[in-house]
Amino acid sequence: MKQNELRPPEGAKHKRKLVGRGDGSGHGTYSGRGCKGQKARSGGGVRLGFEGGQLPLIKRLPRKRGFTNIFKTEYNIVNVGKLAIFPSETEVTPEELLRAGLINTPDHPTKILGAGDIRHPLLVKANKFSSSAEKKILAAGGKIKKI
Repeated sequence: MKQNELRPPEGAKHKRKLVGRGDGSGHGTYSGRGCKGQKARSGGGVRLGFEGGQLPLIKRLPRKRGFTNIFKTEYNIVNVGKLAIFPSETEVTPEELLRAGLINTPDHPTKILGAGDIRHPLLVKANKFSSSAEKKILAAGGKIKKI
C-alpha cells in the first residue's frame, strides 16, 4: 500500500447537509425546521430545562443543603457487648473480628464503642476506642492497645 492509496474507512466521512438550496436538494422550503412557530424562527428555541411554562423539575425538587465531606473516615463499629463472644484472655484484633463476622470491611479502621457489658478480661486491639468502651474493658481486667 502506498501513501497516496490511503483512504478513511467506509462510513467515516459524511457530506455536509446543505439546507435552503431548493426542493431538489431534499432540504429546501422549510430547511428541516418544520412549519412556523418558535423553533422555526432564527434565534428561536427555548432555554435548557424550560417546560413550556410548567414549573420546571429543577424548581419542583427541594434544594440540596450542606455538603458531603469527601475526606471522611468510615469506621467499622463494634460495641463492647459484642466482644463477649470471645473467651477470656483472648487477643481481639480486627482480623479476629472479621473472622467472627462482627465487621465486614477489612479496609476500614475499627472503632470500639461502649454499648453493652463485658465480664471477662480481653486484650483488645483497634484503631480507636470511645471513652466508655475503654473504661468497661479496663474495669473487666482487660487491656486496650491502639493500632
